[in-house]
Amino acid sequence: MTPVELSRTVLHAVRRAVDDGELSVTVPERAVVGEPGPGGCGDYATTIALQLARPAGQPPLRVAEILRPRLADAAGIRDVVVTGPGFLNITLAAQADPVSGLVREILDKGVRYGHGDALAGQVVALRVPYEVRAEVVADVVVRLVGAQGGRATVEHGEPVDLRPVPAPEDPAPLGPDAARWALLHPAPHDRPRISADHLVQRENNPLFRVRYAHARIRSLSRNAVRLGFAAEPGPVAATRHGHPIGDAGATHHGDDVPTTAAPRHGDDALDDAAPRHGDGTPDAGGAHYGHPAAAHYAHPTGDAALRPLLTSLADHPRILAAAATHRAPDRVARHLVTVADAVLPFLPSVLPLGEEKPSAAHRARLALAEAAGTVLAGGLSLLGIDAPEHL
Repeated sequence: MTPVELSRTVLHAVRRAVDDGELSVTVPERAVVGEPGPGGCGDYATTIALQLARPAGQPPLRVAEILRPRLADAAGIRDVVVTGPGFLNITLAAQADPVSGLVREILDKGVRYGHGDALAGQVVALRVPYEVRAEVVADVVVRLVGAQGGRATVEHGEPVDLRPVPAPEDPAPLGPDAARWALLHPAPHDRPRISADHLVQRENNPLFRVRYAHARIRSLSRNAVRLGFAAEPGPVAATRHGHPIGDAGATHHGDDVPTTAAPRHGDDALDDAAPRHGDGTPDAGGAHYGHPAAAHYAHPTGDAALRPLLTSLADHPRILAAAATHRAPDRVARHLVTVADAVLPFLPSVLPLGEEKPSAAHRARLALAEAAGTVLAGGLSLLGIDAPEHL
């Protein structure tokens, strides 16, 4: 269980206590978890009881005791101990492979991963001006609220309660996908940039990175089928000569995995998802995309290298809930860029290299890549933007 997943578990315990009538508080957006302090124990600790004590009108120790059994019953938690003025110290259950659980959850839920009940039963009434950016933002807020169990309505006229900075010009010439991204990616108080930069297929274009990452993952899945294997969650790292392949900072020599542009089985390097310049010619390096981080990790399958990707995937439900609650689609757009930037350096490690045969590690890497693709597809869908199979 990652810290982000544990934070969600703590909030779920708070929500259960509120639903049961034992706490009368507004469920916070997030619960901070960290290492236990002096006098603490277990794997993690949280100050959520101290945070909620004043609004609940109860002593922190009492709030902690209300939350403790609900946390202790949660999957993945072995024990919860209250220490000090109300710290909740959490010991996690032993997990052979925490990555597998996250990947299975994402693949099982599909593009609905991250949908929840944060706004269950709530009706959000939006009043927006007659302006293209306000209309697009309102459309996405309706989708986000619906994904969190609520319902949103949109009306026009004064007084408005959703007024993002208007677009300086008509974004329609950019096409539907780039136009929506141009309007949604900046924060509501920032002036959107309506320019052809959103159409350029280069890595300095965030929209391209997000859509390319999704297309690249779909390409890997197709090529895996040609090689005769499919995704299966499991341990991602492989070992060779007793050492993990691809740990951060590792050096590969001799018969270890090559670091650049290695030949592949199938036609992966020639797949239709290969990055292209504006003139349509393939990028040098083909399947390796030339992402800056790819220079640091030839086979980024070690724990340190995977941490940004796993954290971004586990954080997706919280991001969707916050975006719905605060009427901020830009949070989703920026999060998708984070996911894309985390997964792109990992993709060269998914398929077998050279004379390698598909292994359990390859199946697990493909599953992790497909989980990232699922998050990208689900987020783009909520933004009303196409997630391409080919790019």
